[in-house]
Amino acid sequence: MSRIAFGTWQLGGDWGGFDEDEAIRAIRYARALGINFFDTAQAYGFGASERLLGRALRDELARHRDQLVIATKGGLRMTGEGLVRDSSRSWLRQGVEESLAALGVDHIDLYQVHWPDPGTPFEETALALQELVDEGRIRHVGVSNFSAGEIAEFGHTRPVETLQPPYHLFRREVEDEVLPYTRAHDIGVLVYGPLAHGLLTGAFNEHPTFPRGDWRGQSPVFSGDALRVNLEKVRQLERYAAERGHSVSQLAVAWTLARPGVHVAIVGSRRAAHIEDSLGALELRLTAEDLAAIDQIMVDAVEVGGPSPESV
Repeated sequence: MSRIAFGTWQLGGDWGGFDEDEAIRAIRYARALGINFFDTAQAYGFGASERLLGRALRDELARHRDQLVIATKGGLRMTGEGLVRDSSRSWLRQGVEESLAALGVDHIDLYQVHWPDPGTPFEETALALQELVDEGRIRHVGVSNFSAGEIAEFGHTRPVETLQPPYHLFRREVEDEVLPYTRAHDIGVLVYGPLAHGLLTGAFNEHPTFPRGDWRGQSPVFSGDALRVNLEKVRQLERYAAERGHSVSQLAVAWTLARPGVHVAIVGSRRAAHIEDSLGALELRLTAEDLAAIDQIMVDAVEVGGPSPESV
């Protein structure tokens, strides 16, 4: 599958409003440029993102289903009190059926547990997903946002095939335990947020504005001193990338793909033009000297996290 995947978190409502027709053009353009891996989730608008992806790829799915890798995630449930983690057998089975219907497919290539659920034993979750594999509803099983210990515990019942963690230049904690573990156990890694939720596009200034409903508008790392410090890092990275004939976005994506144990970078966009820029990262080969220079630039950067289910 393509080393860059098209992600659809931005099409579910957590990033504010958008033009659906333009988003569909972006998805189709990604496919035309050779991307065959598309990642979504039930919780991205509870069907909204999956329906849009299915609509955009309807003809491709009808004619070339086996050439596409469709990944989605489950295990989050909306309640009157907000979003909660639920990886119980009953909710996962319901979620898979709803995702299949929303996407308009008869099987899901990769189904991932979106967040670890402390209220459900991993054994129950793993057995439920194996049942769905046996039934042909899903083909492969992965997890997202899991620690090395949680992956190991899950794996006592059913092997984890892939992990989807957050990873970018401003967030590197997976290097400590998670990536060494996945490498040692031959687990595929597809990272999300390689552009630090837009920060590494170079499009921000010290006073960014976000659409209504965009989680970044409430995040402290996108305002004040933290933002000012990190924007200076981005400007230095921009200069470094420009000297090599690339954009800072391409440098950021190429950096993630150069890390040991990373197989795929998930990049989302609502506009077709941004897809081509991201694919340019595949042409950028970073040497050991490049990686060391980038590390030096990032000294004293402020960590940039993302939202948890409970915070959106």
